[in-house]
Amino acid sequence: MKLAILDRDGLLNALGDDYITSADDWVPVPGALEAIARLNHAGWHVVVATNQPGLGRGLLDVVALNAIHTKMHRQMAAVGGRIDAVFYCPHTAEEECSCRKPAPGLLEQICERYGVEPHDVLVVGNCQAHLQAGAALGAKLHLVCTGHAAGLQPGQALPEGWPAGIQVHASLAQWVEQLLPATPQSQPVPAPSAVG
Repeated sequence: MKLAILDRDGLLNALGDDYITSADDWVPVPGALEAIARLNHAGWHVVVATNQPGLGRGLLDVVALNAIHTKMHRQMAAVGGRIDAVFYCPHTAEEECSCRKPAPGLLEQICERYGVEPHDVLVVGNCQAHLQAGAALGAKLHLVCTGHAAGLQPGQALPEGWPAGIQVHASLAQWVEQLLPATPQSQPVPAPSAVG
């Protein structure tokens, strides 16, 4: 199985002023959903892993979070794509759980659920914690320079604290473009030969 584990905030949707607490706050990053649809059409499964400390802080409840993700799934379907599942950590940093990124627990749960080896998984994100979790998992790491990573650029040295071995991409669409082989040009269908 070809599996990519993506971050949510700043990668799939624009960052809010603070927390995304309602479906109205969830606005997709231009081109991100279409990039995932292209990935799906090439046989990839996409799962989202997201820290949602707003739950632990009482800023939203599970009903509101489900409404946000329902909107995300509907907008994905509208462009011909899908996100297989959303795994989230509801804890605050103070709770010191094993599932809050940069801990790898959430990503380990995904690998276990889908029966994939960590070294075969692509972990794609725009924040340090997501990629640190991917590094702890032993996955292949991809940084997209949107959201939290806006201002970073491919070819630029990453600041201290980022894991080693990260491939850097300007956008989610660019990452997909580099990941997928070039689409072969359609060959003209030969005219049927005349039978005499």
